[in-house]
Amino acid sequence: MSKSAQFNDFFASVQHCNLCPRMCGRRKVLSLANGSIESKVLFVAEAPGRLGAERTGIPLYGDRAGDNFEKLLRSVGWNREQVFITNAILCNPQKDDGNNGTPTQKEITNCSAHLKMVITLLKPDVVVTLGKVALEALNLISPHRIGFSEGVAQMVPWWNRKLFPLYHPGPRALIHRPFAKQCDDFRLLASQVHPVP
Repeated sequence: MSKSAQFNDFFASVQHCNLCPRMCGRRKVLSLANGSIESKVLFVAEAPGRLGAERTGIPLYGDRAGDNFEKLLRSVGWNREQVFITNAILCNPQKDDGNNGTPTQKEITNCSAHLKMVITLLKPDVVVTLGKVALEALNLISPHRIGFSEGVAQMVPWWNRKLFPLYHPGPRALIHRPFAKQCDDFRLLASQVHPVP
């Protein structure tokens, strides 16, 4: 079976997941709209945002975090068609008031099999985590013992490939890692890998 056929089967199977009660009926943001299945670079963020991916079906697209992410890609001459983007959890974890919530440990655990399958099928050279939640989610697949603050923008071995932790491009993260510094981080990433085989 071709890689494309395997992905199509996997995408279809994910749509039937109902492990997380508060996310039943929500869009599962995983399809060919996530990017190139041939990419050597896989980005993993936290969860689909209610104003972005929950509406568009495209991760890191349609909201301020998505706008910042695209600027960061452009700063190194990349575009989203050259990379693959997913999340630690595939559905938007809305709170009762309709705002974005933080995924629970149980929800991250529930979705870890999906994340593991994305990595297994895609076979990227580098997995780039965007934020602390995404970095910690990889521990459920293969332990790495990398602390977020000291591991940012460090290329380290992980699960027969490389791991490159970065800050999330959302507005709140810019308080801790200004946009100019995030551009530097992306330049460092681009100096060590190119997404196109």
